[in-house]
Amino acid sequence: MSSVSRATGKRLQTIAIANRGEVAVRIIHACRDLGIRTVLLHSEPDIGTRAYRMADSRVCIGPAATAESYLSISKNVTGALAAGAQAVHPGFGFLSENAEFAEAVIQAGMIFIGPKPASIRAVGDKISAKKIVAAANAPAVPGYMGDDQRIETLVDEATRIGFPVIVKAAAGGGGRGMKVIRSKSEAPEQIASAQREGLAAFGSAVVFLEKYLDRAKHIEFQIFGDSFGEVSYLFERECSVQRRHQKIIEEALSPSLTPELRREMGEAAVRLAQSANYEGAGTVEFLLQDGKFFFLEMNTRLQVEHPVTEMVLGVDLVKAQILNAAREFQVWAQESLVAHGHAIECRIYAENPYLGGIPSTGKLLGVEWPDGPGRRFETGFEAGDEITPFYDPMIAKVIVWDESRLRAIKKMNATLSQSLVLGVHTNIPFVMAMLAHPEFLDGSMTTQFVGKHFTQESGIGLAPRARTDLEKQFEKMALESATDFSEKVGMAHSSAAALQKPWLGDGWRNV
Repeated sequence: MSSVSRATGKRLQTIAIANRGEVAVRIIHACRDLGIRTVLLHSEPDIGTRAYRMADSRVCIGPAATAESYLSISKNVTGALAAGAQAVHPGFGFLSENAEFAEAVIQAGMIFIGPKPASIRAVGDKISAKKIVAAANAPAVPGYMGDDQRIETLVDEATRIGFPVIVKAAAGGGGRGMKVIRSKSEAPEQIASAQREGLAAFGSAVVFLEKYLDRAKHIEFQIFGDSFGEVSYLFERECSVQRRHQKIIEEALSPSLTPELRREMGEAAVRLAQSANYEGAGTVEFLLQDGKFFFLEMNTRLQVEHPVTEMVLGVDLVKAQILNAAREFQVWAQESLVAHGHAIECRIYAENPYLGGIPSTGKLLGVEWPDGPGRRFETGFEAGDEITPFYDPMIAKVIVWDESRLRAIKKMNATLSQSLVLGVHTNIPFVMAMLAHPEFLDGSMTTQFVGKHFTQESGIGLAPRARTDLEKQFEKMALESATDFSEKVGMAHSSAAALQKPWLGDGWRNV
């Protein structure tokens, strides 16, 4: 079975994937189920990765530096056209929320599998989004989002709002261009720093101010709009466990909402999406404190943590995106959506938890994920693959489902303890320590949870453990049979600029 392209009127036979890693693998699986071929648009270091091996065809679009490959609009469009694709799926991160890229794909005669460029612009810019929020009668955090961007004006506005205040890049995301200001004396430097980061990372120095909520929970609502103008909400995810504004553990549903508050927040998210004429998958993020919720931002793409929503609702959001793009999808009726059980996702990163989370690179000598009922593993890497310094160090997402939250936590602990990743350090000990913390167990954790209980400067306070005999034996066997990946694949074309800035290049973290 294939779907009909709304751009060409022909059957959707080939979809280009403008992304890498586990999300590329996720899209390939959905396309296979729908009988659609895939072409992977990849960089030179990603030759030989799992997505590379799984895709039906591949087009190399450039070297390691993201500006010359995954963030290049022209190279992605040219590559997709050269492969005969009728549509482009952007995944998440990179160009997934770039309105210019969506327009370029459409102007080239293909489908952009995502919202309309106008909708991306309307809610992608955080200042514009807050104006839409006001029009949709949804609550927003008190702040300043004026055009006067002089430092002295911003300091005066921060004083008026009342410290602590958070300054954010208007075009930002993923924690970049974001600073907490705790007093008037530090405001000028913090604002200037945010402006510099915003300009360097997103091409815009425009910032805005918000009252900083210091004991808030991060609650986000999955929404989906179809081509007929209907929008539904697919309940919420709680993502309060974050480090430096990067989510680590996500779950659905939130243990913090009553049915009444859930419905109120979900309906607010739908009103916001309808105000932006939104189509496709999107996420409306809120902060929740003292029983009141405030709009944070809207992400106009598939979310990293979408699997927990799929697990509790029994839906497939990626297939829905593709079918909606082909105008073969009608959004789920709100009353038909009923959540069952509880799902938790943990992001597994290649990093050393005993050294403050410093990234860990190298060949994966062995990888084992323990299968079982209610367990799901989304990974872009297998044994023999290499974690390079060029991109996000996320190895996998481990997702579990069970009939209650406490049973899901127990299953996640068992799953992680049975998981084996050899060759690089991982954050698994860090994640398990958080899962066992009383505040996580009783669901009272806030966005301050990690900073409050797990210091980053000195590691996480866990003593390094010795390898088990099984791990030593497995590693020895893996070392004996491993081939030299770097020589086999070759890194001769990797850019010098990227090599000079490992882990610090554009978009190295997922979102």
